[in-house]
Amino acid sequence: MSRAHPKTIILIPARMASTRLPGKPLADIHGLPMIVQVLRRAEEAHIGEVIVATDSEAVQAAVEKAGGRAVMTSSHHLSGSDRIYEALEAVDPEGRVETIVNVQGDLPTIPAADIRASLTPLADPAVDIATLAAVIHDPAELTNPNVVKAKGTVMSPGRMHATTFTRANAIGPGPHYHHIGLYAYRRAALERFVKLPPSQSEQRERLEQLRALDNGMRIDVMIVGGVPLGVDTPEDLEKARRMLAG
Repeated sequence: MSRAHPKTIILIPARMASTRLPGKPLADIHGLPMIVQVLRRAEEAHIGEVIVATDSEAVQAAVEKAGGRAVMTSSHHLSGSDRIYEALEAVDPEGRVETIVNVQGDLPTIPAADIRASLTPLADPAVDIATLAAVIHDPAELTNPNVVKAKGTVMSPGRMHATTFTRANAIGPGPHYHHIGLYAYRRAALERFVKLPPSQSEQRERLEQLRALDNGMRIDVMIVGGVPLGVDTPEDLEKARRMLAG
């Protein structure tokens, strides 16, 4: 039985402008374009309709061929959150949707359970945005600026109230947390967020979520079992093919 909720939707931003892996959303993984593999993971979460937001007619065609839904958005967006907000306004101008889950289009192996977990903090009316992180076990990640670290107050097992996100080295006793760029927004929070100007710390760290914290919005983090593979390079693509071979 589906647990889908008509007031929740999953939006997957997908653009073709990757430089390290040209045509990334259409890269083949076991007979399906990567964007369709992500679509399938999102559908498996059973939390609401799944829609791809893209600036590419080729991506739209691939999604529709696979039985999915895609909406065309501007090619000028600077971020995925801007793209999903345009898509939200297009598919739900009446404002019926209350919760939006933003799943990145390059996470073909993300567990459906982790997508579902992102909704848990929104049961608390004080939370504006929810996201995910996993405990860092690889010491190399502690000093890797490409690994974003989530910091905050652990509220209960598996949940943290975020105080900041940083690319800086993680120091001091752990555990330390690897942020996963999947977000669940209340509609009002997404609308407010995309209309705010970029903040200083956001620009310094190149982390969009700092804009929300800098403007007094609350982000809670669910701690999940591991970090899904983000596909950015040909090597990542081969790894994703191996992981999904079963």
